[in-house]
Amino acid sequence: MQSRQRVVMTISVPSDTAKEYRAIAKSKGESISQFFREIFSFYKQQKLEGEFYKLQQYGAKKAKVLKLTEKEIEKLIFEGR
Repeated sequence: MQSRQRVVMTISVPSDTAKEYRAIAKSKGESISQFFREIFSFYKQQKLEGEFYKLQQYGAKKAKVLKLTEKEIEKLIFEGR
C-alpha cells in the first residue's frame, strides 16, 4: 500500500487574513492545512464548473447555428459515447 506523501508549502498573507483563516479553521474544528485543502478543492470545482458552462454555451450557439433540435442533439451525444 502506498503511503500519502505530503509537501510542506509556505505562503505569506497579511496578518489580518491569517487571523481570519485561523478563526475560521478553529470554528470548523479543522487544521489550517485541512482548511486550505478545502479552499483549493472548492477553487478546482468552481474552475471546472466554469469550463463546463463555457462549453455548454459554445454547444448551444453551435446548435442554434446548425438549427439542431433537442432530439438531434441527444442523438449526437449518445452516438459520441
